[in-house]
Amino acid sequence: MSQIRHGLGLCSCLSLPVEMVVLRAGLCPGLTEDMIQLLRDNGIRTVVDFVSSDLEDVAQKCSLSYKALVAVRRVLLAQFSAFPANGADLYEELKSSTAILPTGSPSLDQLLDSGLYTGEVMELMGAPGTGKTQVCLGIAASVSLGLKQHVLFLDSTGGFTASRLYQMLQAQTEDEEEQLEALQRVQVQRVFNIYKVLRALQELRDRLSQQVLSSVGPLKVVVLDSVSAVIYPLLGGRQSEGLALMMQLSRELKTLAREFSLAVVELQGIASSHRSCQGPCSSLAQLLANAPDRWWDHN
Repeated sequence: MSQIRHGLGLCSCLSLPVEMVVLRAGLCPGLTEDMIQLLRDNGIRTVVDFVSSDLEDVAQKCSLSYKALVAVRRVLLAQFSAFPANGADLYEELKSSTAILPTGSPSLDQLLDSGLYTGEVMELMGAPGTGKTQVCLGIAASVSLGLKQHVLFLDSTGGFTASRLYQMLQAQTEDEEEQLEALQRVQVQRVFNIYKVLRALQELRDRLSQQVLSSVGPLKVVVLDSVSAVIYPLLGGRQSEGLALMMQLSRELKTLAREFSLAVVELQGIASSHRSCQGPCSSLAQLLANAPDRWWDHN
């Protein structure tokens, strides 16, 4: 699905190549910052670099424990290897886990074939000032008030405005108690760089896996506003690392959506989602305009 309406592009984002996943602390148990730095000094930066290396040679060059390296590799292989599944099982899982969440906008729901689907990532693209954040605030209001489900809003731009969300809730109900309860169902986390975003997603995954959500109830929607704000600073001299982190972020979002039946909405602040940009496009816009054929699958 890839459609444009009033300057906003919408698409579903799927898988990405594991060779682009950068080693980082917290990716698996035993993978520490010190170990990662030693591995980077010896040219080992990604998961594929690590699992394809001769660990005895790595242990000698990096002065690391061979047993520790073997343990890390086993975990990484278990985490990133593909496992076969038959179509019948996947279909039954889909029927039991998929829900359609109204966005609060009838025209947007019609565009999205009834609303947001859990288990999917929706990407919302458009130039600054086209209302991307407002759309997400509307989604948060609809889900928290109408469905009484929780929303996690990852704010990397400072664009989240509680007063605006409150206004939207007031427009939907006059009951002050319901308004307050809906506000309490929206969790906001400030994440101003890619590493904080990845850490927040990993912490969320850990809490969901352990079903420890004392402050976050029945979570159904995760909003990231915006991807471009945390990726753009990395696309300078070290562009390859920026691309790898972008792929890793996409994978984390898709995995969260699929494993925990969440609807994930990510925002991209770019000039156009088409290859033929009118006027000067930012380097990020040009990069993403050329990315879909290689990195993104569209429904």
